[in-house]
Amino acid sequence: MFRATDFKRTLFFLFSDILISYFTLFIAYNLRFNFHVTPKYYETFFYVFLTILVFKLFFMAYFHIYSVAWRFFSLKDAKKIFYAHLLGYTLFTIIYYVYPQLFNPFPRSVIIIDMFLSFIFIGSLRILKRIIIEENSDINLKKTMIISATEYAQTLIKQKNDFYIDAIVDDSPSVIGTYISNIKVSSFEEIENIAINQNIESAIITKDLDKNLLQEIYTKLHNAGIRDIFIATLSQDNARLKNLSVEDLLARRPADLDQAKISSFIQDKTILITGAGGSIGSEIVRQCIKYQVHKLILVDHSEFNLYEIDQEVNASNIVLVMQSVTNRADLEKTFKHYKPDIVIHAAAYKHVPLVEANIAEAITNNVLGTKNVIDCAIESGVAKVVLISTDKAVRPTNVMGTTKRICELYAQNSNGQGTDIVAVRFGNVLGSSGSVIPKFKKQIEEGRNITVTHPDITRYFMLIPEACELVLQAGAIGSGGEIFILDMGAPVKIVDLAQKMIDLSGKSEIEIEFCGLRAGEKLYEELLIDDSDCSTEYDSITVAKPTPYEIKQLSEDIEELLSCEDKLKKLKEIVPEFNHQLHEL
Repeated sequence: MFRATDFKRTLFFLFSDILISYFTLFIAYNLRFNFHVTPKYYETFFYVFLTILVFKLFFMAYFHIYSVAWRFFSLKDAKKIFYAHLLGYTLFTIIYYVYPQLFNPFPRSVIIIDMFLSFIFIGSLRILKRIIIEENSDINLKKTMIISATEYAQTLIKQKNDFYIDAIVDDSPSVIGTYISNIKVSSFEEIENIAINQNIESAIITKDLDKNLLQEIYTKLHNAGIRDIFIATLSQDNARLKNLSVEDLLARRPADLDQAKISSFIQDKTILITGAGGSIGSEIVRQCIKYQVHKLILVDHSEFNLYEIDQEVNASNIVLVMQSVTNRADLEKTFKHYKPDIVIHAAAYKHVPLVEANIAEAITNNVLGTKNVIDCAIESGVAKVVLISTDKAVRPTNVMGTTKRICELYAQNSNGQGTDIVAVRFGNVLGSSGSVIPKFKKQIEEGRNITVTHPDITRYFMLIPEACELVLQAGAIGSGGEIFILDMGAPVKIVDLAQKMIDLSGKSEIEIEFCGLRAGEKLYEELLIDDSDCSTEYDSITVAKPTPYEIKQLSEDIEELLSCEDKLKKLKEIVPEFNHQLHEL
């Protein structure tokens, strides 16, 4: 009964304004006649009161005075009350001069006296609670704009929180111009003007928006000086707010994600995942559980990584195998014992500078490890192998990319022996252990300048869950021998990425420093060797042109690569397009 609602607030202020208006008009009459009012002037008092009251309340409602919560009354709202009074009393004056017989006898000076008395008393009532709150409370509520007029927007307005919702915007023509809790819904085009004119301090996005639209809204909010931007993540039971991150701005949400196809590929299968504790491998684990896998064999040489993913998913159908893919004998035992239906090979050394400093170890882990996995899968009769590759395998300038290109060649040319083998090539995944984003975040948290190698360097980016789902989708449609390429969208300039992260952090004192390209690093990554890719039934997935390489010769070349002294020379022989960048540029 005593819970505050919009209706109760409006009713309270309407009743208060009526009483105040009656009181101020009575005082105005008495002030006009020095508190000795001739009785004849009271004969039309009630008609005067009703006429002024109707005009005044109409304009108060027109300016949405009754939608303003008591504790959020501001100078802007006081100006609106004054305008409502000015218009209301002006209209009464016009009516009085047009139809004087309706109100005579009536002292005209009462109009001015009553207008100022009414404005002072009605305004004072509203500002009273604001004064009390500011003097007796530490609460500092932020004037906030809601982006998208969802049901959760109305919940935010009504619930107690640190936000004062002062504006709502949406992109739907059917919603624009309507009201939610007496707040008019405006269009996205008005974001900057509203934010500046109404001194908005923060924004809450309450709907999952297209990446391009989210970028546009972020730019508008940033231009208006708003740094506190939140996204409402909704679930069946509740909602929580998280800060807008650079991952949200870069995220790509494939429109042609075929969950039914993925489910039919994963459900009730026994799947072996190498590198299962890494960034990609662990997400593949989560996706497989989501799609109701029968059993998961998690292979990783890192005890800690295996422990972490096991503790996170806490599933009974998981087997942990602490093993290196470079150990052929142990790997054969694992394959023979668990007899997987599908193998997803994610184990690899991926960090370019570390691989450049440890070439022999990288070749052993990446090339020999992949060869072992594929050979064991063929010997064990595995139905399908999915190799995780990288855009750095295209015209490689570093050892890591070259080793992955050899892995692609071995996968593609080993196909046709009873096991369907496919590779999936994509760019950087946001938030992975080798991504620049964790590095930038750490530099920002420590208050250090962000280091970027080159002002023109660009990379492709995709969220880990999205990339992994597309990997599984590509695996589902593969018939063997393909190198699938995920649509990574447009490349992103790393310097722009760094600047966005600085802006989102609010630490404007942090600057960007350029430190020069590292060994093996190139400015622009590519996903195709040439333009001869083929389309699939999904726009997000294409297929690269096959590269024939006689498998016996490739196996001999790999054996020689593992044992020779000049490994860079042998890498160049196997991958002629390898153009090693030895020094920083």
